[in-house]
Amino acid sequence: MIAEAQIAGPLKGGPALARARGILARLDRVTGWAVIGAMAVMAGLVVTQVVFRYAFASAIDWSEEVARLAFVWAMFLAIPHGIRRGVHVGIDALVVKLPERLQEALFRVAAALAAVLMVVIFRFAWEVTAYTWPEMMPTLPVTAAVYYIAVLLAAVHSVLHLGLLAWGGRDTWPSENPS
Repeated sequence: MIAEAQIAGPLKGGPALARARGILARLDRVTGWAVIGAMAVMAGLVVTQVVFRYAFASAIDWSEEVARLAFVWAMFLAIPHGIRRGVHVGIDALVVKLPERLQEALFRVAAALAAVLMVVIFRFAWEVTAYTWPEMMPTLPVTAAVYYIAVLLAAVHSVLHLGLLAWGGRDTWPSENPS
């Protein structure tokens, strides 16, 4: 995970940006471990299910549902981590030819627009979550809306990252800049 020393670098935004970055780094640490846990649950259940099917000619009814749920949660909780590290797909063939200051301005505008998009995603995910709340999963006594709760959390966490990037610019997480 991210060490506190990695986020202690100098920032142009001053102490408020540094504090926001520290808070978000702690949230990232929690969600990072949640991603690892979800992936471990998924892998463990899939392996266990294979062993039960082939070694004991039996099946765990709920294992596929829980493995799928763990996969969905892991993927959505990982999205903000990709945003933080700048590893999502982007086309910058024209942007890299612009002056540095204009590149920085466009980066901040793009981050702000992406944050707005995440707010829209949150709004629609909220509606879908409310709509599916009464439905139950086929093999578990759990609401089917639990799949969409991961989208809600990912959207909020992503808005925090994108807002921080719009505020602090490309050097918000200097030790993690892939370029």
